[in-house]
Amino acid sequence: MSSGLGGSLGLLRDREFTALAGTAFARSQAYSTILIALALYAEQFGTTGFIEGMFGTAFAVVQLLIVLPLGRKVDTGNAKKYLLAGLAINVAVFVGFAFVQNSVHVILMRMIQGLGASLLWITGSTVVGEISPEDASGRWLGAYNQVAAFSSLAGDVVGGYLLYAYQTHVVYTVLSAVTVAAFLLVWHYLRENPGGRKDPEEATGTETLRALLDRPMIRSLVLFRLAFSVGKMAVIIFLPIFARKEFGINAFAIGWILAGGKLTKTIAQGYMGDLTDRIGAKHWFVAVGAILYGLGTALIPLALYFEGVVTPIEFGMFGESQVLGGAFFALFAAYGILGIADSIRLPASMALFVEEGERFDSVASSMSLRSISWKVGQVAGPALVGSIKDFVSTTAAFLTAAAFIVVATGVFVVTYYRTSHEDLTTPVGGD
Repeated sequence: MSSGLGGSLGLLRDREFTALAGTAFARSQAYSTILIALALYAEQFGTTGFIEGMFGTAFAVVQLLIVLPLGRKVDTGNAKKYLLAGLAINVAVFVGFAFVQNSVHVILMRMIQGLGASLLWITGSTVVGEISPEDASGRWLGAYNQVAAFSSLAGDVVGGYLLYAYQTHVVYTVLSAVTVAAFLLVWHYLRENPGGRKDPEEATGTETLRALLDRPMIRSLVLFRLAFSVGKMAVIIFLPIFARKEFGINAFAIGWILAGGKLTKTIAQGYMGDLTDRIGAKHWFVAVGAILYGLGTALIPLALYFEGVVTPIEFGMFGESQVLGGAFFALFAAYGILGIADSIRLPASMALFVEEGERFDSVASSMSLRSISWKVGQVAGPALVGSIKDFVSTTAAFLTAAAFIVVATGVFVVTYYRTSHEDLTTPVGGD
């Protein structure tokens, strides 16, 4: 079996994988670019920490509402249509973002973006799990996420530069072009009805979800993701805003900070997917990656210390002087650690959910539970951490996020080992 970046690139010879990878590329590039734009909007509109948190909460609320009905539709219907709809909605989002005039407009556009992103994420990852070879789900899912990570990196670097050098209309025009290209790939290369073949009476209903939640691994993963998402979403939303409002770091430099983590994630994730297939014990990959993520989160506030300690580096680029101070390097290093952590955790987590879903011939239902557990924390997390940022301090906000991650990991490990014996006695449903 091929491993690493070469193995992942080899999958691009499969036209269906290429089409699915195109949706991941368009989705992740847009997500990363808009995160940097949110930092600029936060500065422009003088937002509070709570409103900044709402930039994340608004995105997640819509996703929380849609994941269950969407999982059912993917189980029973033509997943290709939902991918195409998600891409079309994203283009509409870019048009809307080009004309926002206040923080309320930003929140509304984030809600619509949440709808499009949910269509692409749930449907895309489910179809990859469904059409991948049985003994290579870790490789396919790892490579799929590796493409998304590379695209996220492109969104950080290219999107950050475009936001730095051009008006937002140019940025959103570029994002629209990439999304239209992904639309055409799916339209031409992905088979009809790639995922859903279940009877509507059986798909993603209450009984299916209850049966999945009877599985010890599913329960432990759901509890873990609910708490972990509170911490991770605080980092995703507030790190760019922290860099911009606290240190005045420009959009291009913020893009490079985020790119540090995305680069490590892009390089390592395909290899880690192969490693989980070969070694097994996927729960340990989840736990180790999560603890490392908590460490990286706790290191973010050190930027406040290093800004006055490390001598700034000044150089010319794009006809202007660029200055990178201690805060830039501290944030770059912290985010690099977060990228390594996600590389360890993500392929194992996704493969576990796919494996559990396959026991009931309902991968989409399993992936919906995966997403729901994340969205619950994602809805509450940014607003909570933003309020801590307002009423206590930025340092306290990031340390709270790190604490959620560490506690979530401990609960996951304890829950897994306390319930793992049930795997030997719990009957498996399905045909």
